Amino acid sequence: MSLFLWVAAGAAAAGFVQGLSGFAFSMVSLSIWAWVLDPQLGAVLAIFGGWVGQVIAAFTVRRSADRRVLWPFVLGGLCGVPLGLWLLPRLDVTAFKAVLGLVLVVWCPVMLVSARLPRVRRGGRPADALAGAVGGVMGGIGGLSGVVPTLWCTLRGYERDAQRAVIQNFNLAMLSVALALHVAAGHVTTAMLPLLAIVAAAVLVPALLGARLYIGLSDAAFRRVVLGLLTASGVAILASALPALLQR
Repeated sequence: MSLFLWVAAGAAAAGFVQGLSGFAFSMVSLSIWAWVLDPQLGAVLAIFGGWVGQVIAAFTVRRSADRRVLWPFVLGGLCGVPLGLWLLPRLDVTAFKAVLGLVLVVWCPVMLVSARLPRVRRGGRPADALAGAVGGVMGGIGGLSGVVPTLWCTLRGYERDAQRAVIQNFNLAMLSVALALHVAAGHVTTAMLPLLAIVAAAVLVPALLGARLYIGLSDAAFRRVVLGLLTASGVAILASALPALLQR
C-alpha cells in the first residue's frame, strides 16, 4: 500500500471513530500510521486530522457544555499543551506509547465490566483541571488530548450528552492551540501539505457518518462504545510499540 493510501485509510478510520465518540482520532490514526510514518510527522497529521474532525462535529453534533464544568478542563489543558510540545522531540515515543497502551488495555476493560463503579465526586474543579492539564500535555505530544479527560468524565459519571459536550469543546480548544503552536514552531512544512490535504479529505465523510450514528446511541451504549474504543486503541498502540521495545 502506498504512503498516501495508508495515510488516507488511517484518517478515514479515525474520522469515523471521532465522529461517533467525540475523541480518539489520534489514538486510532497513530495506531495505523505508526508503521509507516515518522513520529513527529504522525503527530502533526494526527493533530490536524483531529482538529478537522472537531470542526466538522461543531457544526453537525452541537452540544453546549456547562461553562462551569468546562472551564477547569480548558484552563488546565492550556497550561499543558506547551509542555507537551516541548516534550515531543525529547520524549522516548516508543516507551510512551507502550505505557499508554498498557494503561488503556488494563483500566478500560475494568471500567467496562464494572458498570456499577461509584462515581468520583471528590477533587472538584482542581481535579478536573489536572485531568485537563494531562490531556493538554498529551495533546501537544500527539493530539491525544481526549484520553485522560474522557476517562475522567466517565469516572465522574457524566451522562452521554454532558460528556460529549465537555470532550468535544475541550478537544477543539486543545487541538486548535496545539496546531497553532506546531505551525509557529515550524513543525508544519510545505512538504507536508499533500498529506495534510489527504487527511482533510479522508476525514470528512466518515466523521459525518460517525456523528449520525452517535445520535441514536443510549447512555449505556455510548459508555460501552467509548470504553471499547479506548481498549481497542490501547491494544493497537501497545502492539505497535512492543516490537521496537523488544529489539532494544
